Amino acid sequence: MARSMVAVVGAGTSGLIAARSLSRLGVATTVYDQKRVLGYPVRASGILSINGLKGLGIGYHSGVTNTLSGARIHAGGQTMSVRSKEPIAHVLDRIKLNDICRQEAEDAGAKVVLERKVDAGALTELHKDNIIIGADGPVSVVAKHFGLGGTQKHVLTYKAEYDVPGLDDMVDLFFDKELAPDFFAWFCPNTKNVLEVGIGINPGHGNAKAAFDRFVKTPDVAKVLDGARMLDGAACIIPMQLRKRIVDAEQEVLLVGDAAGQIKPSTGGGIIFGGHAAMMAADAVKDHIESGASLDAYEKRFRKLFMPDIKMHAFVNRLYSKFGTRGFGRMLGIMNALGMDGFLSRYGDMDRPTVMLRRFFLRSRA
Repeated sequence: MARSMVAVVGAGTSGLIAARSLSRLGVATTVYDQKRVLGYPVRASGILSINGLKGLGIGYHSGVTNTLSGARIHAGGQTMSVRSKEPIAHVLDRIKLNDICRQEAEDAGAKVVLERKVDAGALTELHKDNIIIGADGPVSVVAKHFGLGGTQKHVLTYKAEYDVPGLDDMVDLFFDKELAPDFFAWFCPNTKNVLEVGIGINPGHGNAKAAFDRFVKTPDVAKVLDGARMLDGAACIIPMQLRKRIVDAEQEVLLVGDAAGQIKPSTGGGIIFGGHAAMMAADAVKDHIESGASLDAYEKRFRKLFMPDIKMHAFVNRLYSKFGTRGFGRMLGIMNALGMDGFLSRYGDMDRPTVMLRRFFLRSRA
């Protein structure tokens, strides 16, 4: 007989969306997290596309700290600006976002238990009565315990906030093979007066904090931060590859979010893909409990809907990882000359490049 209750391990955004969705479907759900304050310390950036947020159905508005219109991409002395006429993304306070998601889950009927570490022994006990959803991050205890394998590719990041007044509504991305091998560095205006500065590197190239220290000492960055006060800093590991398996139907175990590697390999952002996956997982669990349908339906649905976009994001990552700094800069210059900045400004989609291409072809035929 199928288990009829669900234990969600990890009270991040994806885990809480799963709990909210399950509870709204009438499935008894408890979320466990070892933290005392959800979302703290803040390790991941909070840039989320407006379209993606709408699809998640989160009442996120009170967590917005800034609204963004585009990005400037820098490499090898070249810059390409991509600016939309309409705002395309919000910056959200991640602690506030987690509070909102927790409240929505609890309002739907889920129980959230904090300061409860779920190790292998605890998982064994929980699994006696519960379907397990692992939402416990890239180094997932759930994935390891139930033999769902690892993610082979990761990025190490370090970021910090600085008080810098008078910021605009654009993100800056810096591609430099020496400073940020296989990834990039960034500026993000978290508010009009607080600038997030960060960098990501391939783990095979050393320490993210050391790379960050080199980045902030470069002349252009040092000029921006001259006299600015550093507010905080944090390191993070980001999975850059979907796990080969995100469901074990026989054991009744599912993975969502970073635990599943449901991220954009181009930027490492995972809330949108992970949130949608959490809702799909909830639907599959409900069907499994009510009719015995296979939990594999969740993985099949996620891969069908999102793998084309994940593959395109992975292609972009391979592209800028392959080029040297000057080579990528020359490519930006060519893209500017071909008007790609205008194309991306008009049709760009932060999350789903396949949607971007469909929009372009549909409108070009009109």
